[in-house]
Amino acid sequence: MNIRKKSKRWKLKFRTLGGLFDLEGLEELISENEMKMAEPGFWDDQTKAQTVINENNELKAKYDNFHQLATAVEELEVLYELVQEAPEDEMLSELAENYTATKQKLESYQLTLLLNEPYDKDDAILEIHPGAGGTESQDWGSMLLRMYTRWAEQHNFTVTTQDYQPGDEAGIKSVTLTISGHNAYGYLRGEKGVHRLVRISPFDSAGRRHTSFASVNVMPELDDDVEVELRPEDIKMEVFRASGAGGQHINKTSSAVRLIHEPTGIVVSSQAQRSQFQNRATAEKMLRSKLYQIELEEQEKKRAEIQGEQLDIGWGSQIRSYVFHPYSMVKDHRTNFETGNTQAVMDGDLDGFINAYLQWKLQKTNPS
Repeated sequence: MNIRKKSKRWKLKFRTLGGLFDLEGLEELISENEMKMAEPGFWDDQTKAQTVINENNELKAKYDNFHQLATAVEELEVLYELVQEAPEDEMLSELAENYTATKQKLESYQLTLLLNEPYDKDDAILEIHPGAGGTESQDWGSMLLRMYTRWAEQHNFTVTTQDYQPGDEAGIKSVTLTISGHNAYGYLRGEKGVHRLVRISPFDSAGRRHTSFASVNVMPELDDDVEVELRPEDIKMEVFRASGAGGQHINKTSSAVRLIHEPTGIVVSSQAQRSQFQNRATAEKMLRSKLYQIELEEQEKKRAEIQGEQLDIGWGSQIRSYVFHPYSMVKDHRTNFETGNTQAVMDGDLDGFINAYLQWKLQKTNPS
């Protein structure tokens, strides 16, 4: 492990990152926000004030993280020099630990720098819809649900099940989650598309190989300040009893709400809240996110047409294959990132795929 060479390379990388990050501009923004916060009428509009505070905390965290990592790289190089002079077991062990920790921090920091789209910092609404194939695909849907739940838990995100439709024999017919935490949408936006599974079916007595599909949709949970028109006459509301995993009723009253947006045919449901009123509010928020997503996709199509690009942002795009038989491999078809450790992926180890997607997306946006 040539730590000296790597730490020097990291120092160069930091200089590059510092240039991209515009640290002086960051200091200026922090200073401007602090001046706003000191103004006499700052708390007159509490919502606006809280937005400024949250933004400033994010800017400070980015600034502090950069300097902490730069210091860690410097300290690693100093420790390496000391080990060269006196290679004791204890110091070698400390060097190895510091190297691993600094490498992980740097990779995590680079990942956050790639989250630069308008809604990346927001919570995510994630839907899973199994394809045709009955129990096979419904079971695949529940495996994806577990995978994303595990990933969210590993990143200290909060997972709320907004709607859960159990499968006939196993798995799910559909599920809608809200994954809450800083940059949740930014990390998950690349998961949108069709996920394909190839395995020996546990439901086939002949032990044959089956292929199953499930579509995943990811949207940002929009703040109230994002304007999306919802006309009451366009929305049909239905109520039903909420049901949990396994099909058991979790509420004896019809508190769950389904909204149908008649002009587009979009259907959203919420059953996580205790009251019909709360579920309607949650469903409306989900509907606003879906309508806004459609609007953004239309804008992107028009931009692509003007620039003469072939754009595939539809639901039909197969983005990833999970092969359990005759060999073990998970491969992303956009980035070509792959791993043979299928169990780790199904246990929520998605960061390699997320990082590869964000790098690929950045390269497509800024080809150079």
